[in-house]
Amino acid sequence: MVDKITQFAVELKDPNTDLKERLFALKFLLHFVGDLHQPLHCADNNDRDGNSVKVLADGIGSRPLPLHDLWDTQFVDAIARPPAALAQFLRMQITPDHAANWATGTPEDWAWEAFAMAQEGAFGDPPLSGTQHVDAPYVERAKIDVALQLSRAGVRLAHVLNDALRQRLP
Repeated sequence: MVDKITQFAVELKDPNTDLKERLFALKFLLHFVGDLHQPLHCADNNDRDGNSVKVLADGIGSRPLPLHDLWDTQFVDAIARPPAALAQFLRMQITPDHAANWATGTPEDWAWEAFAMAQEGAFGDPPLSGTQHVDAPYVERAKIDVALQLSRAGVRLAHVLNDALRQRLP
């Protein structure tokens, strides 16, 4: 993902890139920058990115779900719904200092940041395995981490796109 983000940003920025290829690059930039910020996409605990671990989380549903699903969807929905409300909530939390700080670094730096979050929080301590229960404090930390990663991803995607498209604007 790291290399492809860089490659697709270069293709999007190049005025000689075919329009169809630029659209392809744009679609994958949107996808990969988002995915790079999901901690379980950047780390592995020999559990298929959290898909082989079933978790019953306090306040999230009534049956065990794959850990990956919790981080991809359930914790996001627990922050705010519908998506427009989530976006508004996240925008209100981002300060100019956050935006300036998060727009720095490279996709590799961002991946290591997500890796650290997975190791320090997402996988649990001791690491979750099999079918387990996570308590309300784990869920609250996860929601904070997910909100942070969504905010970082939005700022960084905007930075990548602004950089790639800046010279095209009148």
